[in-house]
Amino acid sequence: MMNFWNAFWNGLLATSPLEALAVITGIISVWCAQKASIFTYPIGLINTSLYIWLSLQAHLLGEASVNAYYTFMNGYGWLLWLRRNEQQQPLVHIRYSTKKEIGTQLLFFGFFFTTIWLSLTFLKTAFAPGALPLADAFASATAFTGMWLMTRKKVESWYWWIATNIASIPLYYTKGFVFTSVYYLILLLMAFYGLSAWKKKANS
Repeated sequence: MMNFWNAFWNGLLATSPLEALAVITGIISVWCAQKASIFTYPIGLINTSLYIWLSLQAHLLGEASVNAYYTFMNGYGWLLWLRRNEQQQPLVHIRYSTKKEIGTQLLFFGFFFTTIWLSLTFLKTAFAPGALPLADAFASATAFTGMWLMTRKKVESWYWWIATNIASIPLYYTKGFVFTSVYYLILLLMAFYGLSAWKKKANS
């Protein structure tokens, strides 16, 4: 047990300034998302750009692809949340998914999980021996789904974020990003709060 805490503490001390900045901007971005604030996206762009670099350095190719996707979707979500009708009211509102939409979400997840897992399995054999195909693919595919639903202000996006965070905690820890694993633990707690907050707004 003592060895674990020593390794954990040493990992925190070894945190780079870039990783620390990525964690801070990520927490702020999720806090803004809980409030359905437009600042979710510009702050999120800083966070995802930093994590593309960090993920590539650790051979977390799936996570790198997720953050590249996040970067694109941050821009898309930013524009979508800014849209207004003739009365200057937002066109996108927090609401629950229909049964048909949930089916589509599961297919969306299944497609990306299978694609990323197969790709990472090949890359691990070819030139990325440090890759973790199954865990990386699951964390990546749930994140793809969560971000897609977040841009549409779907309550269910938070369930996917919860799954992403649970998978990402050990994934980043095993790669030496201890501060980031703590970050995902914080995001996990924030995701439960975000789910509760959006449920209330969807029911109001």
